[in-house]
Amino acid sequence: MTVGIDHAPDISIHPTRAELGHASAAAAATVIRRAIAQSGRARIMLAAAPSQAATLSALAAEPDIDWSRVECFHMDEYVGLPVDAPQAFANWLRSTFLDRVARALFHPVVPGDRPDEAARRYGLLMGDEPFDVVLLGLGVNGHLAFNDPPADFTDDRAAKVVVLDETSRRQQVDEGNFATLDDVPTHAVTVTIPRLLNAHNLIASVPGAPKRQAVLDTLTRPIGPDFPGTALRTHTQVQLFLDRESAPHAR
Repeated sequence: MTVGIDHAPDISIHPTRAELGHASAAAAATVIRRAIAQSGRARIMLAAAPSQAATLSALAAEPDIDWSRVECFHMDEYVGLPVDAPQAFANWLRSTFLDRVARALFHPVVPGDRPDEAARRYGLLMGDEPFDVVLLGLGVNGHLAFNDPPADFTDDRAAKVVVLDETSRRQQVDEGNFATLDDVPTHAVTVTIPRLLNAHNLIASVPGAPKRQAVLDTLTRPIGPDFPGTALRTHTQVQLFLDRESAPHAR
């Protein structure tokens, strides 16, 4: 893969996960307020994972955001979970964030019995308009959403069904979301990397020691599918928020 651009993200390192969350939320709030002021609305894309909890909690408390003018999408959803399962990403987002900003419009991914068709419909729902801001994280294997390595950087679809890498599934157990590996679904609907990057701003919140290698790979490896996070370096407006545990060179 040949890449003609390589932009260094704007990196900030914070003492704690909570401080990281407040800083990234403040950055996101600035973008959302500006979008509403300029166009009367804001379109945002949300990751759903424990690494995002501090950011989303702080964002819900940000003042002077008219959430009735905010349209929310999310990156991925498991295939095969009951609709009321707490591990479902849409349900996690509701309990962590959306219930606190109840006036926002939320579009959940609903895989149902026809996940390929659900992915196609979600792509149409997102449309081609850039998101104002994407709030994302990195998997321990560097994945963006559920685009595990080797990831497709040129996919012409907006969303698709994927088979989950075992590393991604094991991360869900390690983070306490499922009791055993066998409990973790094997498939998911995910937004593709090109659609994630079709945004004016990307804000990545990546706390915790398990993410340190993924951060290092994202910043130093050649841009390409084996290290999905490197796709962030093809975008001009990326803010990467780390804590002392995730920052490769922090003391």
